Amino acid sequence: MVEDEELRAWFFREVFPLEAALTRFIRRNWRNESDVADLRQDIYTKVYTAAQRQLPIQARAFLFTTARNHLINTAKRAKIVSFDLVADLEASFPEAMSADLDRQLTARDELRRVQAGLERLPARCRQVMTLRRVEGLSTKEVAAHLNISVSTVEQQMVHGLRALTDYMMGGQGRIRRSPPKTSASKSESQP
Repeated sequence: MVEDEELRAWFFREVFPLEAALTRFIRRNWRNESDVADLRQDIYTKVYTAAQRQLPIQARAFLFTTARNHLINTAKRAKIVSFDLVADLEASFPEAMSADLDRQLTARDELRRVQAGLERLPARCRQVMTLRRVEGLSTKEVAAHLNISVSTVEQQMVHGLRALTDYMMGGQGRIRRSPPKTSASKSESQP
């Protein structure tokens, strides 16, 4: 166990000077700018707690490894939060809702509308949209996960986004496929 004074001295000598680099690292790897300060504080807490047992030999490597792991774990936890849970969490903090009730109610309604629009999509299209936009998988990862081609994923994304946009704008949210061009219509369009 490391003594408190030794731990504090190590932290301010080795870790704290890396704050600017850590902040840049978090900003590069995290989408929401408003989370940066909280994430940095969480990382500092994890580093400090781990160093209580034994001081790391290489503080910089330890700090950035801890930061990477924390961002990965935070992102994984964020992906499994359901739409309904978000609404329930907002309702459990009434003082936050009173600050800007209209904006929050509108956002919640839009979130439910997006969910309803997704549910209207055909099963394969919904799977592709969910894996790509909600889970954050790449096009190749979605293709491998569903055992389909990359071009199929891209087509399903185009159809799904168009249908979802239509639904959000008050339409039926149906997938509209363009009729295939026949050789007769190709020759008519060429001079």
